[in-house]
Amino acid sequence: MSLDNTPEQSQLGRASAYPDRYDASLLFPIPRATQREAMGIHGDALPFFGADLWTAFELSWLNARGKPQLAIAHFTVPCETPNIVESKSFKLYLGGFSNTVFADANAVRERLRIDLSEAVWRGAAHAGTIGVRLLAPELFDQEPVHELDGLNLDRLDLECTHYQPAPELLSSNTEEAPVTETLTSRLLKSNCLVTGQPDWGSVQIRYSGPQIEQAGLLRYIVSFRNHNEFHEPCVERIFTDIWRQCRPIKLAVYARYTRRGGLDINPFRASWPQVLPANARTARQ
Repeated sequence: MSLDNTPEQSQLGRASAYPDRYDASLLFPIPRATQREAMGIHGDALPFFGADLWTAFELSWLNARGKPQLAIAHFTVPCETPNIVESKSFKLYLGGFSNTVFADANAVRERLRIDLSEAVWRGAAHAGTIGVRLLAPELFDQEPVHELDGLNLDRLDLECTHYQPAPELLSSNTEEAPVTETLTSRLLKSNCLVTGQPDWGSVQIRYSGPQIEQAGLLRYIVSFRNHNEFHEPCVERIFTDIWRQCRPIKLAVYARYTRRGGLDINPFRASWPQVLPANARTARQ
């Protein structure tokens, strides 16, 4: 049974009380199906594999003696889940840990896993789980900062005139031998579906097949600039448009968005099953 939750029903754009006690009911799942159907993706037969990699930089709780503890949390949400979690509700939920006592970090990790798994799999015939990893403060110095690998499309000096997604800008050369390459851009920008607040990101496109025309690809990435959509469907839209317009043999799209409210969201979609990319932040994150 699918959810009836819509983004407009969430806490986005509303004045909110910030709880300081744990409350799992704050999590607000939103079905993926609505945006996917608008892209021509129907049912459970997804044209891609992948996951959404979340990072929470503002996670703290109390130990049994009332002393604050903290960690960085990494979450892996499979793209097969029927729902995403609206990010403000996620932030409010995490804030509720701040004055809540937990026995240890393992108890915190398990509570996060149970609650978030229930939210993203809610309504599914066969529920699964998500990945949760907590990084203790003594390991913070090991967290890498790394830009996305690949040839930088932003080097191109060109005119841009489209600021809503324009897949017609995409093309590939089918008359020459196929290539394998990785292309990146830091010029990805879209807006929150509800509030219109800007979402800034970097994107990496790896593919094998007819060579994609780079100027058109960069113009296409820029065309998201005034588009209102959540991070996850933006990446799925990029994947779907390139797959249909350029007809690669293989395709992977990975975006890393700057954080808001201590959370960043980094969707990854690929046409073949593979190891997920490392959840390493870029300099802007």
